[in-house]
Parts: sequence; structure tokens; C-alpha cells
Amino acid sequence: MRLEIRAAGFGGQGIIRAGLMLATAACIYGDKNAVETQSYGPESRGGACKSEVVISDKEIDFPKVSKPDILIAMSQEAYNQYAHTLKQGGTLLLDSDMVLKQKKNLDIQVFEIPATKIAEKLKNTIVANVVMLGAFTSITNLVEVEAIKKSILDNVPKKTGKLNLAAFEKGYDYGKLLKKKKR
Repeated sequence: MRLEIRAAGFGGQGIIRAGLMLATAACIYGDKNAVETQSYGPESRGGACKSEVVISDKEIDFPKVSKPDILIAMSQEAYNQYAHTLKQGGTLLLDSDMVLKQKKNLDIQVFEIPATKIAEKLKNTIVANVVMLGAFTSITNLVEVEAIKKSILDNVPKKTGKLNLAAFEKGYDYGKLLKKKKR
């Protein structure tokens, strides 16, 4: 099993942090191998960025994502740039508050998560990335819930732990509802 995941958006959305949380959950707190790579523009906020995670039950000999099984698109630009790179039958999770125009006739599963709006209800849009991780966890079942929760707590400032776990739960529950509707 080798799964390639690409998360993309713009600087300041926590894209890189989300990738690190996912890789940590899979490999430190799970029983899989994982590697995360990242790229971002020269701007600290607002520029394009992406995090790529490879999860495998075997050794990972090539750490880059070439044709993702899963794409998490947190901005319109990320969607426009990467939606067509998904494997046939792949899974797309998009922030429906940020991705307003979608391409037709893509042979993929699409899950629209209002991550930014959910984060706003928690009074802090900075946790939209963790809302998306929650949805990702319930939709894909790739990492254990407890593993990702531990990883979140390891990767956020202690004073924001409770907020981030609440964001994860909201996203997880939303993802469960979407998955149920798709059946």
C-alpha cells in the first residue's frame, strides 16, 4: 500500500502544519511509514504552498507525490493547479468556502467541507486546516483518530490544544455526514 496525498492552499492556512500532523499520526503514532515534503513561495503569508505526504506499509523509496490519490484543496488556486493531477477515481476534499468554481467531468470523488466557516464558528479561522484534517480522517480512515489527536497536540501551541481538538471533532463529524450521504 502506497498512498500519495497532496494538501495545497496559501501561506497562513496551516497547510504545511497539516501535512506534518498527518505524517506524524501515520508514522509516530500509527504503524505505517510516512514522509512529508513541502514547498512554498517566498511570501510568508498569501503565497501558494503545498505539503505532500506519502503513507505506506513498506519502506518509502521515493518521497515525492507524482499522482495523488487524495487532494486537499484549501484555495481556488490550489484547486485549479492540482485537481487534474488526481488519480482516476481519486478523492478530493475541498474547502467549499474557498473553492467556488469546480471543473466538470473529473472522474473523482469530491467532498466539499466548509472548513473556513466551521473554523469561524469556533472563533478562529486559523484552525480551518485542523477542521479539514478531521474530515480527512473520517472520510479516508487512513489514520486512527487517537493517533491524529496526539499528533495535533504535539504540533500546536499548548494553549491552543483544546481549540484544535474541537476543530478536529467538528471536521470529523462533518466528514462522517458527507461519507454517509455518498453511500
